[in-house]
Amino acid sequence: MAPERLSAAARGAMFLFGIVMALLGAVLPVISARLQIGMAQAGDLFFAMNLSMLLASVSVGTLTDRYGLKFALAGGPLLVLAALAGLAFAAGMRDLVLSMAALGFGGGALNVGGNTLVADLEDEPMRKNAALNRLGIYFGFGALLLPLQMAALLESLGLAGILAIACALCAASALYTSLQCFPQPKHREHTPAGELARLAATPLVLAFGLLLFFQSGNEFTVAGYLSTFLVRETGATVSSASYALSAYWASIMLARVCLGRLLLKVDGHTAILVCAGAAAAGAWWTSSASSLWSGIPAIVLLGVGLAGVFPTALGLAGSEFKQRSGTVFGILFTMALAGGMTIPWLAGRLSEAKTTRAAFQIAAIGFAAIFALEWLRRRLAAPASHAPAPNS
Repeated sequence: MAPERLSAAARGAMFLFGIVMALLGAVLPVISARLQIGMAQAGDLFFAMNLSMLLASVSVGTLTDRYGLKFALAGGPLLVLAALAGLAFAAGMRDLVLSMAALGFGGGALNVGGNTLVADLEDEPMRKNAALNRLGIYFGFGALLLPLQMAALLESLGLAGILAIACALCAASALYTSLQCFPQPKHREHTPAGELARLAATPLVLAFGLLLFFQSGNEFTVAGYLSTFLVRETGATVSSASYALSAYWASIMLARVCLGRLLLKVDGHTAILVCAGAAAAGAWWTSSASSLWSGIPAIVLLGVGLAGVFPTALGLAGSEFKQRSGTVFGILFTMALAGGMTIPWLAGRLSEAKTTRAAFQIAAIGFAAIFALEWLRRRLAAPASHAPAPNS
């Protein structure tokens, strides 16, 4: 087992997961024009992808503890490849829904598998936190790649050509991963449903899960509404708003580069409190911006603060539940995706009733909740609070 080769497999998985998360938004205008898909049907596609990703999160985590990580990290890219091929040749809504379901499940497997592998490769908590923040950088690269490809290559290659490039990346990732030697599974026996429910109900897991519920909901809300907010509330052009969105993603990636080093010296609890506080301030500042230029510093602060919460919380959870990391990560990703489906929906409804400033006010409240939950989580993180884990 070569840790560096396994780390490379995890980085490839997160790079592909970034492509998965950016894919539908990037290709939707082309697919909508080709198949005459309306906004309501587009919403159905998002729902199919997120629901499938949620199902993958709750099932793949437990399976990795029993069967190991290779099946998730080698099989996930193949599911994504099949989904991309389905999108390229889709003839109607049914084909699109099936493709998005495959895309969501494959992406969920990559997300759980990649994060679990990196958490398992590091024993020392600070190194685990730093490694997971560095892993998040590759997600950002993937999320940026597809929109850039669409802008640069759509006229010359067409949608099918761009998806073919993405398929080749998936095939390369699956092949590389399948050739690696992975750690042995932690538990050969099946995890009973009752045991899984007891694990999910322990106070420490619940605290981590609720923290990530708000974090994921905020991430989807900010990324989904930022451009619309800038155009509607500050009078920015669509092009200018796109540059501001790029600044937001860039701030996240640069912050994770810095956190990858900083968290070797600063404990994860302190990092989450500082990041949540900064993100809350950035979200509220963004909500009050009156122009694009006054909003840019707020958006950058928001991105920098948001960057460190999710991977650092995963690192802390991986340290607390070393023998059940896959199962616990599956539970946490499930709760996170529930937030990713719920909070943006609520933000959309309030934005329609009021203004899109409400979406960022909701995000600020969510980051304040993360601050409170991390303060509570630290007090629950004692040996007596750990969930019962047979054979752990």
